[in-house]
Amino acid sequence: MKIYRRYLGREVTAAILLVLLAFLALFAFFDMLGEVRNVGQGGYQLHHAFGFVLLRVPGRVYELMPIAVLIGALYALSTLARHSEITVLRASGLSSGALLRALFQVAGWFAVVTFLIGEYVAPPAERAAFQLRSKERTGMVGQDLRSGLWVKDERRFINVRVVLPDTRLRGIRIFEFDEEARLRSVTEAAEGEYVVPDSWRLTKVVHTVLGAEQAEVQKVPDMLWRSALNPDILAVLLVAPDRMSLRHLSAYTRHLAENRQITNRYDIAFWKKVVYPLAALVMVALAVPFGTARSRVEGAGLKIFAGVMIGILFHMLNGLFANLGAINNWSPLISAATPSVIFLLAAAAMTWWVERR
Repeated sequence: MKIYRRYLGREVTAAILLVLLAFLALFAFFDMLGEVRNVGQGGYQLHHAFGFVLLRVPGRVYELMPIAVLIGALYALSTLARHSEITVLRASGLSSGALLRALFQVAGWFAVVTFLIGEYVAPPAERAAFQLRSKERTGMVGQDLRSGLWVKDERRFINVRVVLPDTRLRGIRIFEFDEEARLRSVTEAAEGEYVVPDSWRLTKVVHTVLGAEQAEVQKVPDMLWRSALNPDILAVLLVAPDRMSLRHLSAYTRHLAENRQITNRYDIAFWKKVVYPLAALVMVALAVPFGTARSRVEGAGLKIFAGVMIGILFHMLNGLFANLGAINNWSPLISAATPSVIFLLAAAAMTWWVERR
């Protein structure tokens, strides 16, 4: 590897890591502020809040990596341009294409790290964070298995086959035990709807009471069931599509398709997971025309500000096109890739304009 590539790689990598650490510290601070008001609810204490914030760090790294790459590359290139080092490299024969290739090598490593964190680290950490908070605040523990979602509520174990987007439940089984851990009753219901605080309306109910020598079976069209389980708790026990790994997204999409349910939202989330790590390459390409242009010292701050605004715009467009794609039934790949393609075309246009000047 040439000396200039090692030098550029070291400077840009150090700047990206510095920006990423700064963003993580900022977001961790705000997350902690948000959690402090929950301290004291149930058994939720300050050390649980710290644990919750720490478990969310991998997810924050995944979210912030493209923005950190953009701002870090802008800062490093602006510093080099301000010290005339870019000018020296240009005079030595460094072309824009060679500069981009050197920066792409750095961004490629960050893209790989983003993919690995988003696939293997962030999803289980995110699930563990919300389950920790739910367990300590409400005393309820949930686990998502092949047989559905399992939740413990005092001496009851609740199994739910399907949780619909509108928080309705399908395929409900409630196993109630006595103080000596003996099964006392089993309640099965086709569907459940949250109607009033702490109550669900169950339909097509079969209630089986186990006695010492016989079991009594009761069938009723509907009944009210009081439980601490509520839609908010269910929401934290289930991982949002954007937080799921590719493997789980693929398996769940097949499950929905087999049951003739709409899969567009999960298809878009799948392709976003594929495309999102490549945003690091797009951000580096976008940083080159901004960062390499010669400017006064006070112009560096303006470039960093522009980088922050561009990063926020990219994040907003990602969410916007995902929602528009789900609403209008667009192609999942197009919905997921459009923001990155727009920014890549903008980077190519700006690079061409800078080269012409």
